[in-house]
Amino acid sequence: MTDLAPVSSGTLDTLRNTSTATIATLLYKHGIRNAFVQGVGRLGGQKPRMVGPAFTLRYIAAREDTDQVTEFRKPDHPQRQAIEQCPEGHVLVMDCRGDTSAASAGSILLTRLEVRGGAGVVTDGGVRDADGAAALDMPVYAAGPCALTNLTKHHAVDLNVPISCGTCPVYPGDIVVGDGDGVMVIPRHMADQIAEEAGPMELYEDFVLEEVRAGATIIGLYPATKPENLEKFEKWKAEKGL
Repeated sequence: MTDLAPVSSGTLDTLRNTSTATIATLLYKHGIRNAFVQGVGRLGGQKPRMVGPAFTLRYIAAREDTDQVTEFRKPDHPQRQAIEQCPEGHVLVMDCRGDTSAASAGSILLTRLEVRGGAGVVTDGGVRDADGAAALDMPVYAAGPCALTNLTKHHAVDLNVPISCGTCPVYPGDIVVGDGDGVMVIPRHMADQIAEEAGPMELYEDFVLEEVRAGATIIGLYPATKPENLEKFEKWKAEKGL
């Protein structure tokens, strides 16, 4: 999966205007069901939609003889290197095995990632200094706050390898999209196709929402099983110059 070309900026721009709900439906239509990161939520209030290729960090369970606080003095510590190596515009995705009883990072490291141009963070573990992390402009999705340092439960081992985050498989370069509903992971080879299909789908849903607010029934409208609704949709687009 690492030999695929990077996803174009045009595709990323389209996905910035696409909800995770739309992405979930489109992936489901293409047979992809396990693409939602379970058990994580966005820290803080409403923020711009998170979109970017995945850069991954894998943790295994910590052990007392390998995870003393002196580990942080090592410049090659994988957690520190993940913050310093994650490319600009990428989303750092951390595999903590769904263990929320220790943090995977804190606000100082996440601030450094934001300053370096990171597009966001996703972890199925905890985040410490959660108030500071929530105040960042960069979106942070976590399983919850936790004051305990990562060394308590998590041993960082690998950078930019296939991982599982919140039971969702994530390969380096997959496109990660986050909004108020949570985080979807689009297989990189499908990103262009999903982006191409997303615009028409979201446009039709805008039309449907207007119709429902005006009192229309969803039967035959959503989905569009009655030809007259499709005709009405085309007229609606023409009136709006779409």
